[in-house]
Amino acid sequence: MSESACSGCTDKDKCEEDKRLNQALCRIKQKIVVLSGKGGVGKSTVAANLAAGLALEGKKVGLLDVDVHGPSIPRLLKLTGIQPGLEGDMMLPVEWNWNLKVMSLGFLLPDSDEAVIWRGPVKGGVIKQFLENVAWGDLDYLVVDCPPGTGDEPLSVMQLLGEKAQALIVTSPQAVAVDDVRRSVTFCRRLGNPVLGIVENLSGFVCPDCGSVHNIFSTGGGEALAKDMGVPFLGRIPIDPTVASSGDAGEAFLAVKGQSPSALAFKDIVAEAIKRAPAVDMPRMSPEAPAAAPASGHAVADGPAGSKLTVAVPTAGGTLCAHFGHCETFAVMDVDTATGKIMGTRHEVPPPHEPGVIPAWIATLGVDLVIAGGMGQKARDLFTEKGVKVVVGAKADSPEAIVADYLRGCLVTGENTCDH
Repeated sequence: MSESACSGCTDKDKCEEDKRLNQALCRIKQKIVVLSGKGGVGKSTVAANLAAGLALEGKKVGLLDVDVHGPSIPRLLKLTGIQPGLEGDMMLPVEWNWNLKVMSLGFLLPDSDEAVIWRGPVKGGVIKQFLENVAWGDLDYLVVDCPPGTGDEPLSVMQLLGEKAQALIVTSPQAVAVDDVRRSVTFCRRLGNPVLGIVENLSGFVCPDCGSVHNIFSTGGGEALAKDMGVPFLGRIPIDPTVASSGDAGEAFLAVKGQSPSALAFKDIVAEAIKRAPAVDMPRMSPEAPAAAPASGHAVADGPAGSKLTVAVPTAGGTLCAHFGHCETFAVMDVDTATGKIMGTRHEVPPPHEPGVIPAWIATLGVDLVIAGGMGQKARDLFTEKGVKVVVGAKADSPEAIVADYLRGCLVTGENTCDH
C-alpha cells in the first residue's frame, strides 16, 4: 500500500499487520484446524498423520503446532533439536519432506524442560506471528494442531483464519470424551466455522499377532455423535501398538506402516478430507450471495452466479475515497469471475451528490457491486433497491488492488467510516 493511500490511517502499524496476515492467508487454499474437547485422544497424532498423508498425496502442506504448553509435533515427526532458519524478517518453516513444512513453538524453546507460562494475549500474539511471519508460501492445506478444549489457542486460531477454516474434531469412543467433543462442535458453530468432520480414534484394538480388531473400549461413540450433531463422520482409527512406537520414534505412521488396519483407516480419512475440502482456489463472491466477514475483518467470497461482474470503487486522487458521495470519479471495472481478472477499467464522473441520485446513476452503468470506505444506511438501502450490492469499510488503496483482493476473498475491511 502506498504512503498516500495510508495518509488517513490512524493506526498504520495495525493496518500493515492486517495486510501481511491477509497476504499470507490468501496463498493457502484450505485451512483445517484439528480440535478435541478432551486431552489424551490422540489429536496430535491425527494432525501429524493427516498432514503427512496429504503431503504423500502430492499436496503442498503446512503443519502449525499451536499447543504452546505441550508442543508435540516436533517429536512426532522426528524434528526435535532443529531450529527454523531466517530470511529477512521471516522465519523459514522446518521441512519434513518436499511437500510438508512444519512450525512449532517447540523449535524455538532453548530448553525443552522449561515450562511456558503465558497468558492469553501473549499466546494469541505468537499464533498470529506464526501465521504472518513464517514463509509458508503457496499451500494446498494448512493443518493446525490445537491443544484440547475451547480456550485461548483454538479461539485465536479460528478468529485469525476466519470463517472458511474448517474443524476436524478428534474423539475417543467413550461417553466422557464424546460429551466434551459435543462442546467442540458447539464452539465451531458459535464462531461460524464449518466442521469438516469427526474422527473416532482409539476405536478397537489391533492384535499384533493376528491383526484382528477387538473392542476394548466401547465403539461407535464418535459416529453416533456426528449423526446426532449433523456433521460428517470421517472414520474410526483402531488402537495399534505400532502407532505409539512410531510416534515415539518420530516416524509418521502412514509412511512406515502403510498397510496395517490403522494406516488404512488413516488413508481413508485423508481421502475423505481431500474430497470434502478440495484444495482449489478460493471461490469468489457473487452479488446475489454475500458472505459474512469473519472475526478477523477479512471480507470473504462465496462463488459467482455468472462469469462477469461489474464493480465500482469511488476514488479521489487515484485511491479509494473515504466517502462515496465526495469522490472525484468512480473506477468501474469489468471482471471475469471465472479467471478473477479485471478485463478493463473506466473512470466515470458522478452527477452532483443529491439524495438518491448516485445509486440510480450507478445502476444505469450496469454495476453489480460497489466497494466503498464509508456509506450511510439510507444510501446502502437505495443501492440494494437498485439491485447493487455494497461492501463498506474498505481501506484506502488503488481500485484495482481493492478489487483484486476482493476476488481472492481477502479484502480487509474495517469500520464503516460514514454510518448515518
